Amino acid sequence: MLEKMNTRRWIAVGIAVLILGISAISSGISDKINSEARMKKMEASLMNAVNGMNEEVIEEGDSANRIAVISVEGAIMNVPQASFLTESYDHKATLNALDDILEDDTIKGVLLKVNSPGGGVYESAELHKRIKAIVDAKKPVYVAMGNTAASGGYYISAPATKIYAAPSTLTGSIGVIMGGTNLSGLMDKLGITNQTIKSAAHKDIGSNTRPMTDEERAILQSVVDDLYGEFLNVVSQGRHMDMATLRPLADGSVFTGKQAKQKGLVDELGYSEDALAALKKAIKCDNPEVFNYTKGLGDSFFASLFSQKASDKELAAKLVLGALADSDRPMYLYGGE
Repeated sequence: MLEKMNTRRWIAVGIAVLILGISAISSGISDKINSEARMKKMEASLMNAVNGMNEEVIEEGDSANRIAVISVEGAIMNVPQASFLTESYDHKATLNALDDILEDDTIKGVLLKVNSPGGGVYESAELHKRIKAIVDAKKPVYVAMGNTAASGGYYISAPATKIYAAPSTLTGSIGVIMGGTNLSGLMDKLGITNQTIKSAAHKDIGSNTRPMTDEERAILQSVVDDLYGEFLNVVSQGRHMDMATLRPLADGSVFTGKQAKQKGLVDELGYSEDALAALKKAIKCDNPEVFNYTKGLGDSFFASLFSQKASDKELAAKLVLGALADSDRPMYLYGGE
């Protein structure tokens, strides 16, 4: 992995040096210090491209007043969900984009397009933290919900400045779920015996090779309850809603966008174009540049020349192992597991 990153880095440095050389020849003489600064800036830009930080302009406009569009499409999980030939939610790239937005003074607002049933508790919290930081930095974040923005999808939407949902959007599902499978009956039929050796009684809590005890269920329920409390706090603070009003809505029920507006979980009924139009007014710019982030060279065919592409079997194995690893952890997920 280190060799691959070093190769990419040297390629980026080489391209930066070439561009810098052409620039120096065309402009005559260039101060050494300024040249080094420009080279570092070019290298950083190229490395961002390699790491998935390309910008694609959707609407031309004032480059000093920009709106960034971030899409959260699919399960919020930090696991490989697709090969480089297909589009899928990329957790690391999304976090990088949100960090970039916070630091870029030309970005005045964010349109967050959410079409997700939720996902991991930890991953959802990572997104929430960054979105809240952007809002706290006085950069408005407008959410445009798609078909589904439930559970973790709602969790990451809660701190937004304003939430738009289509009348038919499915949202809500405020709660935590934790599942597992007891295979002991099947194992008995197949003559398979569990031989776990553990240091303490609860070291294999959640094991799928035996029934769960009442004590273990109580322990895991306490974990779910604690995370549920965190979910309630996020929604209460983000929506400025007291717990007495929120708790009846937070039983895991799912709502249409129209119902969610009536209950105070979203602000407006509309689509992404409506949210974008409102955001332009909010940043007081009639003609802002609107752009989104696209996958960089690291996910392109060019990058595949410098890294071995996983076979279909290897990719399938990663997906299965990732699903198994996540099957017994708490999730902010609508629709079960």
